[in-house]
Amino acid sequence: MTRALRITDRERTAERLLGSSARNSYDPELDLDWDAPLVDGLFFVSPEYVPIHGTPLWDGLTHDQRVELSRHVAASVASSGIWLEEILMQMLVRHVYSQDPRSRHVQYALTEIGDECRHTVMFGRLIERLGCPRYPQWRMTHELGRVFKGVAWGPSMFAATLIGEELLDRMQREMMSDERLQPLVRMVNRIHVVEEARHVRFAREELVRAMEGLSAPALALHRFVSAAVALVFSRGLVRPEVYRSVGLDPVLATRVGLANPHWQRTVRWAAERMMKFFDEVGLVGKPGMALWRKSFFLA
Repeated sequence: MTRALRITDRERTAERLLGSSARNSYDPELDLDWDAPLVDGLFFVSPEYVPIHGTPLWDGLTHDQRVELSRHVAASVASSGIWLEEILMQMLVRHVYSQDPRSRHVQYALTEIGDECRHTVMFGRLIERLGCPRYPQWRMTHELGRVFKGVAWGPSMFAATLIGEELLDRMQREMMSDERLQPLVRMVNRIHVVEEARHVRFAREELVRAMEGLSAPALALHRFVSAAVALVFSRGLVRPEVYRSVGLDPVLATRVGLANPHWQRTVRWAAERMMKFFDEVGLVGKPGMALWRKSFFLA
């Protein structure tokens, strides 16, 4: 473990994060203008983050169709975000269930749960405002999430948190400044980026602590589970049904998107910093390597 990754004082970190929460938190009900009209011709996600971008299927779409597809991709990503946040909130509640509520660590974890609750409402309002359906996960994925949130522990619990938060964070940092996007979407991205920075810091430090003293079998288990979460999340981010919005066959378009080198590079770029961290703490290795690669997190 490098010097930068040595375990820091948990209470000191929590104290700083609580201060940041007090200074830099938003209320989406008050800080977003949900009634503002959407701007004709502007995208809802950066076009480069649509999986079929740069393929013949994309080239065959008009500008209006591309905008419409980006609207539904945004709704799909928001739906995945809600699914992830609901899992995360329940894992954090379990994490602090038996701990001392007088500690700053527990108080920050509860503060983060409040943040995630507001994010879930914000994503739900966004889907509603876009006039899109909710795009749920596959039934099996949904049920696996139900199990995972009830039993996940240690490194794979915090790795799963980071997989969802850091992958989206890097894309959202770009999109919040992308003037091709709807102002409402840019502000949603900005709010999420500001508040998720605290959550990432918390989860990274807890992951470092959780990796300490793992037995070889436990390490192998957490490596495999973390890689499996990466595969499930990367595949569920953009649901096949979004392509119906512009008359494309969902099965064909999904297959084209997954085979698209541009999309694979985009996912790998979004996961790059996180994967470097995972590698430094020892979470990347057998028996999960094939799953990391299949998720496009690794080449």
